[in-house]
Amino acid sequence: MKIKLLDGVREFVVKGVTIKDQGKVYLNDNELLSFVTKTGKEYDFVAKDWGFYASPSLNSRLVKEGFKSALVRNNSGQIYLMIVDKDKIDEFNEYIQSDQKVVAWLDENNFMSAC
Repeated sequence: MKIKLLDGVREFVVKGVTIKDQGKVYLNDNELLSFVTKTGKEYDFVAKDWGFYASPSLNSRLVKEGFKSALVRNNSGQIYLMIVDKDKIDEFNEYIQSDQKVVAWLDENNFMSAC
């Protein structure tokens, strides 16, 4: 793994929130990087020779860590996978309310039974 931090943080604004680009992480095949929230919940990302495991299992480990997974579409038709802290659903709904909508909660039974 190689980490390249930016000398000067690149900042940009999205929906009134300033995002701070800190740099890049370069993973070799089969290397895992865990992201940890302030409350200790973890989200893993793994590089593979064919691409990435971009998430732990959506209906098992992610749920045990206290997250929900949502497929979200914005008004321009772009689709995103969003991982939402179960304790922050209200904040998430406020964030998406004006120009995005949840297409499906990927961890819920109605979606899982369709798989």
